[in-house]
Amino acid sequence: MEDTPIQWHPGFVAAMNLELAQYRNILRFEKEYNLNVKPLEIDLLIIKKDAGTRIENEIGRIFQGHNMIEYKNPADHLNIDVFYKVEGYACLYKSYGETVDAVKADDITMTLVRETKPKGLFRYFEEHGYQVSNPYAGIYYVRGNTLFPAQIVVTKELDSEAHIWLKALSEKLEKHDIRKLLVHIRQLKGKFDIELADAVLEVSMLANERIVEELMGDDSMSEAFLEMMKPIIEPLIVKREKECTERALQKGMEQGIQGTVSVLRRLEVNEGQIMKSIMEQYSLTEEEAKRYTQQ
Repeated sequence: MEDTPIQWHPGFVAAMNLELAQYRNILRFEKEYNLNVKPLEIDLLIIKKDAGTRIENEIGRIFQGHNMIEYKNPADHLNIDVFYKVEGYACLYKSYGETVDAVKADDITMTLVRETKPKGLFRYFEEHGYQVSNPYAGIYYVRGNTLFPAQIVVTKELDSEAHIWLKALSEKLEKHDIRKLLVHIRQLKGKFDIELADAVLEVSMLANERIVEELMGDDSMSEAFLEMMKPIIEPLIVKREKECTERALQKGMEQGIQGTVSVLRRLEVNEGQIMKSIMEQYSLTEEEAKRYTQQ
């Protein structure tokens, strides 16, 4: 909804946790990890507890011991300054080790995630001699001029079956995408995983309200799927009804004020008295009353 702020970052953290669920025993997820004092804050820090375990998930294959993750929602820019900011955060993180060189430079990676490919950033890489490779769909490794191994993850280009959770963080989903997401959620067993999936689902629904409304009225939707959607969609419906009622009341009051001004003018009441009358009758400020008398 236009007036409902979408909390993209909790959905992203939940999606990353689900993406790497099979490695949860060797990974520690630290969301909004503070670097000393705010506002220096990493969106997500993933610490690999077992250096010897290889992560087969395409996003996690680059991971070392300490992995900085920066997420940009569809409305955010991802440019070279953001890239340098994350690199700066990584430097600060290294410098804050408990002892000198406690965190090795080659044990840190950077991951920047965005739905669409940041063309300006890739143009900068090309113009300034960075080495960019594309080993997997939607994943770009950046080497050469960086202090730490880095990757750009373009969620729109990721494989839809392998990365359903990250791909769900979009404002451009279709009916079949929401249906597929609901099927995956229904297949989850653990309470923690279901809670994470609900966070992803909430973001997807808020960002794709039109599609969700169509699904709610779709006779082919199963009762089970509708039940999954109701806790998220019902508050939106209540909010919309409240907004419609408030707009109707506001419109009615405006028409009443305009009618009062019109009647008083026909009775040749002076403008100062008209201002005073509508301010008293409708509890208006002087500025608000001027708007009606100057129309």
